Amino acid sequence: MRLSKRSAALIATGLAGAMLLSACGGGDDDGGSGGSGGDGGTFSMYIGEPENPLVPGNTNETEGGQVLYSLFTGLVQYDPETSEATFTGVAESVESPDQTTWTVTLRDGWTFHDGTPVNAQSFVDAWNYTAYSPNAQGNSYFFANIAGYDDLQAPEAGGQPAATEMSGLRVVDDLTFEVTLSSPYAQWPTTLGYSAFYPLPEAFFDDPEGFGEQPIGNGPFRADEPFVPGQGITLTRYDEYGGDQPANADSVEYRVYAEQDTAYTDLQGGNLDIIDELPPDALASAADEFGDRLIETEQGDITSLSFPTYDQRFADPNVRRAFSMAIDRAAITEAIFQNTRTPAKSFISPVVDGYREDACDVCELNVEEANRLLDAAGFDRSQPVDLWFNAGAGHDAWVEAIGNQFRENLGIEYTLRGELQQSEFLPLKDAKGMTGPFRDAWIMDYPVAENFLGPLYSTAATPPAGSNYTFYNNPEFDALLAQGNSAANNEDAIAAYQAAEDILIRDMPSTPLFYRVNQAGHSENVDNVVIDAFNRVDTAAVTVVG
Repeated sequence: MRLSKRSAALIATGLAGAMLLSACGGGDDDGGSGGSGGDGGTFSMYIGEPENPLVPGNTNETEGGQVLYSLFTGLVQYDPETSEATFTGVAESVESPDQTTWTVTLRDGWTFHDGTPVNAQSFVDAWNYTAYSPNAQGNSYFFANIAGYDDLQAPEAGGQPAATEMSGLRVVDDLTFEVTLSSPYAQWPTTLGYSAFYPLPEAFFDDPEGFGEQPIGNGPFRADEPFVPGQGITLTRYDEYGGDQPANADSVEYRVYAEQDTAYTDLQGGNLDIIDELPPDALASAADEFGDRLIETEQGDITSLSFPTYDQRFADPNVRRAFSMAIDRAAITEAIFQNTRTPAKSFISPVVDGYREDACDVCELNVEEANRLLDAAGFDRSQPVDLWFNAGAGHDAWVEAIGNQFRENLGIEYTLRGELQQSEFLPLKDAKGMTGPFRDAWIMDYPVAENFLGPLYSTAATPPAGSNYTFYNNPEFDALLAQGNSAANNEDAIAAYQAAEDILIRDMPSTPLFYRVNQAGHSENVDNVVIDAFNRVDTAAVTVVG
């Protein structure tokens, strides 16, 4: 189903004085099990190879994230139609008198798949582990606004962090914990549905490596076998699930494919049940082929062409701005994507508050100005540029189209570097291994404008702590993000986020390319396939009918 044009970035109570989020749904009144699931059966779903073992604190890409979404339930969840945060998860309430100190109250009766209780300590221990820099967790950034986070970061000169636990986390009792932020952040409860904030059982700390192969979560499905790289994993329904939507199917089989086209062929042949994104070549015929089994969903996402700011060729912002103005986004969206993409002129997605339709003045084709800027910068056009993207996911055609535009509009040759699978491509980005512009894509973790800015471009999100693969660093940008987070009302928050975005447009560490209306498809074997704006399939909702 299609999502509403704008999802609520400031949920339930808004910024202006609402510092209380409390339950508006969930399981039974006593917080116990939501009951048994539906009619059973099993179904299969396409994923690519996850980058890392299946640990919530170190999973920040969609392939592993989809599996974890079946295995875990967070403090809050997001409505599939509006993307608003709802209290159908573990939290009963999240309250604050001042937007700085928050009290999180949990529902009773939730258990992990090993039968141990989900309690306040499960969250506090998990968050401390993820934030502690020697653990090198990719989602560490998301705890940077909790008091004491800096003490868990190792000094740049070497040595151990000053602490192993954030001073801003305190367990009150089994069902209550307190979080003190380093500065006010009224939207903080909105973020809590993201996988970085999932709880962890005691078994994780006994064997983190084994856990990554066979996670023990608290979600509607459980892992009775380890994940097999290159093959996947089959999850089975957890009958003691504490939420209000137990899984309908008995099991879901996640199958790893190296090539998206192969998965699509299997879907056409009835050998695969769900593919969450159709390859570009299939878009023109998808409606006729699948009929009501074609699912179109407006995504809270952005695809960008990012620049390695650490590479001297791309260190000058004017060079990056020139490359941005050499791209004809509209031509690519029409020719390659059959108008299922919208040309992007903002770093912020249209589905969240704070989006401006024409924010980026250099996100339109302007060949004359692009060449003037390149000449002024003294850019060497005699050497080709490498264009990087991950293999097997349908990116070849549009990246090649951009390369052809660089050749035609700038007189620069290019080399396609699409030989690495996503699980190899992402670590190379972490390691400053990009030798030219590279494909970057982001799907929101929570529906707030900041999520399209901070995790991608802030200093605190520099790898391995986050996803700032451009290695861009600007204190002025960081300060405006902090100003937006601590704003007393929605208007002031958005103004600060947009001012931060203006700095990105000036410096152009990445250039926005497209927003998606995603096309997915499913077989006749399944029904009730729901894909949200986060590009996640609600596997618990799927029913097997074949």
